[in-house]
Amino acid sequence: MRKLILFLALIVICTSTSAQKIDAIYFNLYTDSLKKGFYNYINIDGKATNGDWLPLDSTHIIFSANTGHFKGNDIFIDSSYKADTIKVKAILRANPAIWKEMTIYIRKRGFDEPLKSSDEILNEYRRPSRNKNKQ
Repeated sequence: MRKLILFLALIVICTSTSAQKIDAIYFNLYTDSLKKGFYNYINIDGKATNGDWLPLDSTHIIFSANTGHFKGNDIFIDSSYKADTIKVKAILRANPAIWKEMTIYIRKRGFDEPLKSSDEILNEYRRPSRNKNKQ
C-alpha cells in the first residue's frame, strides 16, 4: 500500500512540473475577413512560460462575440448581420485575467464571381509581363 501511495504521489509531481503555464494569448487568424453564413475558425495561440507557442482550443479558451455563435473555435455569423466588423473576445480558462479582444472585418465581396478556367489561368501565366519588357 505504501508503494502505491508513493507511486501515485510521484505521478502527480511529475505531471504537475512538466505542465507549462500560458502567460499570454494571441489571435493568429488564417484570413483577414470573416464570411457571413459560414463557420469561421478563430485560431488562438498561447505563449507558454518557457517561450513555446501552443495552439489553444475551446477547452482552453472561453470565446464570446458581439454577434454569432461559437461551436468550439468556430464562429457562425448569420447572413443577415449588417455591420462591417465583429468584436471577438478570448479568455484563458485557467487564468481569466489573461484575455484578448479583436475587431475582425466581415467579407463584403460575394461568392458569385465566376472562377477562371484552366485555359485562362495558363494564358495569363504564359503572357509576358509588362515589367519584364521594360528592363
